Amino acid sequence: MSAVVVFRDLPATPERVWEVVMDPHQFGAWVTIQDELLSADEGAPRVGFAMAQRYVIRGAKVKVSWKLRELDPPRWADWHGKGPAGAKAFISYRLEPLPQEDGTTHTRFHYSNEFRAPMGPLGAVASKALMGGVPEREAHASLDRLAALLAG
Repeated sequence: MSAVVVFRDLPATPERVWEVVMDPHQFGAWVTIQDELLSADEGAPRVGFAMAQRYVIRGAKVKVSWKLRELDPPRWADWHGKGPAGAKAFISYRLEPLPQEDGTTHTRFHYSNEFRAPMGPLGAVASKALMGGVPEREAHASLDRLAALLAG
């Protein structure tokens, strides 16, 4: 199991951040490892909303199918994913309003991503050896892109 927990202060309201991070069609603009959005349900995000993405991780293409398990707009969302060979993934978004001195509100975006490799402890050791610090670096790079997208 490998888990990444990072946060970033973003120059937008929680509602605006929510609008961007919950739109699968905008993932390509900020999620650094996404190669392609393969499918996404129509309409607004809701419990049971499904999507599938293809990622490129260390040169390998990996498909992950996601279901939105819980959400409370625009405060939090929890995604559960299934990858190859029984791998499981969990992504959590938490949005915290940050009132500014000028009367505007920014957002602290808490992002966590947990990956559970197949084959129990042996799979976890192999995954850590293969992935190294890639998940945390990519999480920070994705949040940098998200901040630039929201500032633009």
